[in-house]
Amino acid sequence: MIAKKCGKQSVKFSTPVKIISTYSIVGQKEGNGNFKDYFDYILKDDKFGEDTFEHAERKLIEHAIIHGIERAHLNIQDIDLMLAGDLLNQITSSSFTARKLNATFVGLYGACSTMAESLAVGACMVDGGFFKNVVCATGSHFSSAERQYRFPLELGNQRPPTSQWTVTGAGCAILSADGPNDCNKIYSATFGKVVDYGVTDVNNMGAAMAPAACSTLIAHFEDMHTKPEDYDLILTGDLGKLGSELLIDLMEHNGYKLGRNYSDCGQMMYNDNQKTFQGGSGAGCSASVLNSYVMRKLSEGSIKRVLFLATGALLSSTSAQQGDSIPGICHAVEIRRE
Repeated sequence: MIAKKCGKQSVKFSTPVKIISTYSIVGQKEGNGNFKDYFDYILKDDKFGEDTFEHAERKLIEHAIIHGIERAHLNIQDIDLMLAGDLLNQITSSSFTARKLNATFVGLYGACSTMAESLAVGACMVDGGFFKNVVCATGSHFSSAERQYRFPLELGNQRPPTSQWTVTGAGCAILSADGPNDCNKIYSATFGKVVDYGVTDVNNMGAAMAPAACSTLIAHFEDMHTKPEDYDLILTGDLGKLGSELLIDLMEHNGYKLGRNYSDCGQMMYNDNQKTFQGGSGAGCSASVLNSYVMRKLSEGSIKRVLFLATGALLSSTSAQQGDSIPGICHAVEIRRE
């Protein structure tokens, strides 16, 4: 039996898992941001023709999955397993999508870390020989997240400087044991631990998640015997500007210096004129950036080795109302183009 576990938290796949297709869809605000030329579909209406924002979020994920499967030249009957999650209570957007597609479904909840979580779990399923074609997807919607986690939109509450803007968007990747060799592949994954530094401010997600990102990043370097400069791009999910600065400080405190090859999806999503304060957040943030900009740059060959670390804040409206602190989680996958 081939030993695939590396260190305490990581796995290295005996055969790199192929990413045969990706798809991204975003809202209008995101479509006016820094990656407008990379997204596959930009909404003209944030309700996506639906009667509620919650229904629109469901349609986002459904749209991304259907078009991701089509782009892989597959049918829904060819998909062995769907791994997906979102931010709505009981991951209803993903569950209802699975119901409509009649897909074998495993629902995941890692908050905004779900894209990396689904890729890591999906790659294990494919490499282990359990499934041939696996869908990995997640999404979020600004309007549904705001009224679930914070305040009704109609109140027009003032946003504090530490806040981020939940991305309206979804991303999908199709993993397969088959397909062309000339494609982006997942080589390893590092599963994170729940880390809590006692942050209680629901408007400061970057500070809550940065310690988890630090924990997983160090675990990956130690398990895989690598260092920051070994990667063309180290990309966190949605720490935003403040959270990214905190991560850089935490890593340096632990003896690792992150250089110009480090960035954050939330920090990059919007331009300065869009007034999102610390940048983007939400499960759809890293999902849409990874499955558009990053995958294209890998395919073009401008970057060859990416360490993608999606970060999540494991709070709920119930825990926040009870004054609990905000635990963080971060999972990582290494994607290469040889």
